[in-house]
Amino acid sequence: MTQIFVASTFYGAMSLAAAIDAGLFGTNDQRRILLMSNNTAVPEIAASLDESPGFAALRDRFGEILSWNELLWPAHPSTWSPRNQDRTLLYRLLRHYWSLGDEPLHLVVESIQVPPARALAEIFEDATITVYSDGLMSYGPSRESPPREMATRIDQVLYLDLVPGVRPLLLSEYPEVELATVPADAFRGVVKEVATQVDAESVLADRDLSGVPMVIGQYMAALEIITAEEEDELHARMLRGIAAQGHRKVIFKPHPSSTTRMFRALRASAEQAGVELAVLDAPFPVEVWYEKLRPSLVVGCFSTGLSTAASFYDLPTATVGAELPLQRITPYQNSNRIPITLADAAMPRMADNGDIQPPRIPAERFAEQLTPLLSAISYCMQSSTYPHLRDAAVTYLSQHSEAEVSRYFKRRRLTALRLPGASQRRYPSWLVAGARRIRPGKSSKDDKDSKENKDN
Repeated sequence: MTQIFVASTFYGAMSLAAAIDAGLFGTNDQRRILLMSNNTAVPEIAASLDESPGFAALRDRFGEILSWNELLWPAHPSTWSPRNQDRTLLYRLLRHYWSLGDEPLHLVVESIQVPPARALAEIFEDATITVYSDGLMSYGPSRESPPREMATRIDQVLYLDLVPGVRPLLLSEYPEVELATVPADAFRGVVKEVATQVDAESVLADRDLSGVPMVIGQYMAALEIITAEEEDELHARMLRGIAAQGHRKVIFKPHPSSTTRMFRALRASAEQAGVELAVLDAPFPVEVWYEKLRPSLVVGCFSTGLSTAASFYDLPTATVGAELPLQRITPYQNSNRIPITLADAAMPRMADNGDIQPPRIPAERFAEQLTPLLSAISYCMQSSTYPHLRDAAVTYLSQHSEAEVSRYFKRRRLTALRLPGASQRRYPSWLVAGARRIRPGKSSKDDKDSKENKDN
């Protein structure tokens, strides 16, 4: 059997390498292909995965490395899908082009609901499929459930145990799809290998950043969850909180999609807060810096990096400002709602004065409190796909206060699904008055008296 591993990020490639090292894909005598897919907005100006510093540490897990972008150009991997009438032709062409012969195929993909994973699964219609999770989103519902004929080929979902005690909901609408955990030790082992490349590449440029607090950047403004100005203020709050703790140096790990505008605003905020800002813009996943620098505190909004810091590296973490994107994110079905909820409910919070406040739901109560919350939210996000979660949603909404419910649920959504907490239907006053006038058994004199009383 030939195994085709599809990766669009360094983090994903490290997860795949860890799964291979843990023996989750059999022995090493099988043919393994790493199919790179650069899904950035303009892939032509972005370095490919195999050109990233540190990739050499991952290369020996795969016999061949291919580029999906090169094959599809000028089409974009995240938008191209095969036409129905072309699938058989593409099946034969790709088997010939990649020298696959007639042997069985095993596709290992992320985000099965969208291209490129969906496109490859449609072309190779006889391949076994394994889905590996893309971070915290896997703890929520499938954005778009794959059709039954595709789902029957999915054997398992691989995931990193980022929220201990909580099981991912991804693809759970198909009970036959099993869950399998990528061992934390295997993942850390891969990260440690990549971290050895940092010195070789002289990325740190002799800066002493060990133990310095770190801020993780995201791209919420680019996703139109909040405005650019609000995102800048969110980063400024993080810097001020760290400065209030007495620190005078801060590391910033930007998201690859960060803009020049963000850096300008961030440096101005650092100057106002009285801290020296060190930007780590080398294309390493944040976990490499955890391994190398052991920051004394990791601060972010709802990044998956907060969970890997706490769960895999036992680093102190804190979230700042999750309540803003939690209220702004639309539509309700947006998959980022789950990571934001996890940050708001299950992570420590840093106040403006630097104090670290405990999470709303402590780790020892995840099973009894966090799981029901995620089930209720997931039902509201994808009620038609997860009808079996309705009772759990009703129970959760019935047992919690209006303040707790309004934090995570929109009244309009509850109303549309006829759940506890829904708005009471209100009728126009003229319609109510008309109903009263035609009420059976009421005399015209009563109608007149009622009108006079109302006028008075």
